[in-house]
Amino acid sequence: MKIDLGGRTAVVTGSTAGIGRATAEGLARAGASVIVNGRTQARVDEAMRGIRAAVPGATVSGIAADLSTAEGASAFIAEAPDAAILVNNVGTAYLREYRGIRDIAAIPDADWLGLFHLNVMSGVRMSRHYLPRMVDKGWGRVVFVSSESGVNTPKEMLDYGMTKTAQLAVSRGLAEAVAGTGVTVNAVLPGPTRSEILGEFMAKQAEADGITVEDAEQRFLKVLRPTSLIRRFATAEEVANMIVYACSEQASATSGAALRVDGGVVRFVA
Repeated sequence: MKIDLGGRTAVVTGSTAGIGRATAEGLARAGASVIVNGRTQARVDEAMRGIRAAVPGATVSGIAADLSTAEGASAFIAEAPDAAILVNNVGTAYLREYRGIRDIAAIPDADWLGLFHLNVMSGVRMSRHYLPRMVDKGWGRVVFVSSESGVNTPKEMLDYGMTKTAQLAVSRGLAEAVAGTGVTVNAVLPGPTRSEILGEFMAKQAEADGITVEDAEQRFLKVLRPTSLIRRFATAEEVANMIVYACSEQASATSGAALRVDGGVVRFVA
């Protein structure tokens, strides 16, 4: 299968590292003109340099904007008013040690609201702008990067899991709203992945316990994700492969779906 996105402009939010960065590179390899995004200009510039080095001749631009705010989303849109592909990837998680209900009860409002604004409302705001324009042109792709935590709520990251479930609801609802228009909306559900956030957490755990990062990852899987079938963390590139496919012409019959790249963590057939 050869995916050709030549002539398409793709916006990838939160694309200076991890899954977003790998997705931006994957879309560039497929010929798309890619707009990367991060909170700081320095991170955006670094990502653009890396993609251009990896994909000679790639058309890459970048916009620094904090998409957790309405003002940041508006500023981004003002610089890039049109796109045929939107990957709502930006997001974060607060990784904590879990010891019981008191840890859940202690999560402050600021954490709940902060994650909701970044993980959910960023995608709502960006989709609200770009999706109608895709419909007018009769072609478009929107992908929300959710998580297996959206269907397999983690007690150690309850606030994060809530936002990932919300993304699935938004994704499916938008797919219903644009039915028959030539525009598709899907969600991708990664499992444990060597992303920047989880990678840093694993490195700290490994250092604190005097073990290797690989051993720390294996312990994480055994304790928190024992149903993993691949029994390792996925790479950002493995997740990006699914996202790039969902953005392609070849995925034209896939819409309203929750596409799992979770390594088999979720134990149901669907």
